[in-house]
Amino acid sequence: MKLRKYIIGALTLVSVWSCNDFLDLKPISEETTATAYNTASQMEAALTGVYESFQSDAYVWNNIMFQDIRSDNHYAGGDNPSIFEMDLLKVTATNDKVYQSWSNIYNAILKANIVIERVDAVSDPLLTDERKAEIKGEALFLRAYHYYNLVNLFGGVPLVLEATKSTAPEDVNIARSTAEVVFDQIISDAITAAEALPEIYGDDATVNKARATAGAAHALAAKAYLQKPSPDFTKALEHIAKVEGSAANYTLIDYAHLFDGNHYNNAESILEIQYLGGDEGNWGPQMLLPPSISGDTWRKFVTPSNDLVKAYDEQGDEIRKNSTVLFEQVSWIDEYWGIVEPSDDNPTPNNVAFGYKWKNAMGWGSTDRQYIFRLADIILLKAEALNESNQLEAAVSEINRIRARVNLDPLSDAQKSSKEVLRNTILKERRLELAQEAQRWDDLVRLNKVVSVMNELQEIDLRTNTPVNYNMTEAKVLLPIPQQELDRNSALDPNPSN
Repeated sequence: MKLRKYIIGALTLVSVWSCNDFLDLKPISEETTATAYNTASQMEAALTGVYESFQSDAYVWNNIMFQDIRSDNHYAGGDNPSIFEMDLLKVTATNDKVYQSWSNIYNAILKANIVIERVDAVSDPLLTDERKAEIKGEALFLRAYHYYNLVNLFGGVPLVLEATKSTAPEDVNIARSTAEVVFDQIISDAITAAEALPEIYGDDATVNKARATAGAAHALAAKAYLQKPSPDFTKALEHIAKVEGSAANYTLIDYAHLFDGNHYNNAESILEIQYLGGDEGNWGPQMLLPPSISGDTWRKFVTPSNDLVKAYDEQGDEIRKNSTVLFEQVSWIDEYWGIVEPSDDNPTPNNVAFGYKWKNAMGWGSTDRQYIFRLADIILLKAEALNESNQLEAAVSEINRIRARVNLDPLSDAQKSSKEVLRNTILKERRLELAQEAQRWDDLVRLNKVVSVMNELQEIDLRTNTPVNYNMTEAKVLLPIPQQELDRNSALDPNPSN
């Protein structure tokens, strides 16, 4: 990651204690802590290890599976049974992607906990008090962000706020905190981080967009205030105001430039994963880009849904559609975009939709990036909070800012006629703006729309020419707690199953 230019070292120091899961974690001994965190470079290396967690499967790939494939935005595509489970809303506790994300995210949290605990004790004069405060702020932000993802995926989870120092059952078998308690911790960490972090680190965007800033922390706090079980719209708006007033001067840019691979660390970006390519690259694009770009011929994953394409077409939203969806003819059978008789020895090519917000496969080592936060997301959340606070005209103004940059007309009277109507309009606008950016499921859940939207979704399996029955229920809103964790942690309760 580009952070290596600014945060010295690698993650070898923290890997001594970080395994696949927090219950397997080796305890930190007095001997290792006495020698591993004495210098400025060692602490910077440990912090780098926390950022490196963004290259885990949880953030390269699984987040899109759980948000876009599980919702109405995309189909599974490909040939992976675990991803088919997500697509059809039949996710089991033994799903390997569920366990993988749980493990990856807790691994990242533990790395953050080590940094938070150890940084103040470093006596190296090269590590100034100012930099210590920044390091702790960065680690607190990262811990909060990881918990934000965990609580949205699983609901209440074990809240681990200290590095593991014992493997005794009573110390590692940790019960779940409630979702409300987890969100409170997220907000507390984010606010503390915002107070410790600068708005910018200097004039270099490759630093300001690579590291947690006050703007990123306020963005996270705003999202948490809106997503938690008892949302606080006033507090969310206060933190959004901090983002908009930041010295980082976040501004909307040309929509196509957000995803063309030539405008990294742009003015709209608040925080993005810094892929450099090659060994430091993003392998996700190779998984979904069509043969003409990827250079291979196997069936691809994360294919945009008919319903998503229809949503773009209904609005005449060509700019965002062309940045998000690419059609290409392929010879394989696709159950949603085109199918031929199995007996046909020379099948007619099918015109299939492909995910296109990543545009450069580069042989599994792409430089294509994911945004952790970008301004348009925050503006639409502002519109949502204003609408829920009965400030409808102000909410409409924010939505029209987003529509104007993609050459769409201002909202019509029919699109803004009431608070409920505007709530649905904002949800649709977020869908068109943020498809394939791991936001959709959370949006549907936050607005209590996920059950109705998925049950009203009309998709036809062309193999049988029959509608797909998603049988969505409240029990499917959260992912199941991984069976591996239930087996090893007697204090864990499962989520309801259906």
